[in-house]
Amino acid sequence: MQADKKAADGDLLPDANGKDPNPGGQSEGSKWERPRLTRKSLMNCCLVKWIIASTTQQGPDDSSDSDLELSMVRHQPEGLDQLQAQTQFTRKELQSLYRGFKNECPSGLVDEETFKIIYSQFFPQGDATTYAHFLFNAFDMDRNGSIRFEDFVVGLSVLLRGSVTEKLRWAFNLYDINKDGYVTKEEMLAIMTSIYDMMGRHTLPSVRDNSPFDHVEKFFQKMDRNRDGVVTIDEFIETCQKDENIMASMQLFENVI
Repeated sequence: MQADKKAADGDLLPDANGKDPNPGGQSEGSKWERPRLTRKSLMNCCLVKWIIASTTQQGPDDSSDSDLELSMVRHQPEGLDQLQAQTQFTRKELQSLYRGFKNECPSGLVDEETFKIIYSQFFPQGDATTYAHFLFNAFDMDRNGSIRFEDFVVGLSVLLRGSVTEKLRWAFNLYDINKDGYVTKEEMLAIMTSIYDMMGRHTLPSVRDNSPFDHVEKFFQKMDRNRDGVVTIDEFIETCQKDENIMASMQLFENVI
């Protein structure tokens, strides 16, 4: 899971497996095409790998899990049919996700420390602590310090199988650290730096220390259209959808979620 290609203008980093996030070497003038989302892309998700591994360790499916019922937990998840309607996961995928989630988080809730453990396992060559903190806050919409299973899978559904606009809205929420409805250059730099730190600085070729800053400068200049020092959700979505390089780089989120 090392980056084997220096990030170029418009790209953030190669993915966690060292692959170029813009496969095929599309030129700046070529048309960006939304990548096909398959079961393979689902299994590349760090959070999914974590809970599926827990399911494998747990053993064969138990029929009592099929309707997402628990007897002694702090939080009772919504019914399977309702979650299937809210997400783009199949019934079988939801069952697998839930079994792993329940095994790792018997209380029915996941806390921030769990996120830090997950990402330290998948990115041992870097420091994933800060990125895990930001990612947890993006999932923890009600800011109560814990994430319910339904919030967890609804977020994953958007990130892995949502529309382009849905993914961009989620990405904006990640960048909007203080949740005031605006993204500042400082917030964007904090997220970008945390991703570089997580991917690891000891990569080949090495990533320059000022790479996060360079990317933020280029991105922010494009996004802050009225030059008021902040980026709104409308500016963010409009700029991203019109810029093929930024859209290609957004695929990074599919590799660090």
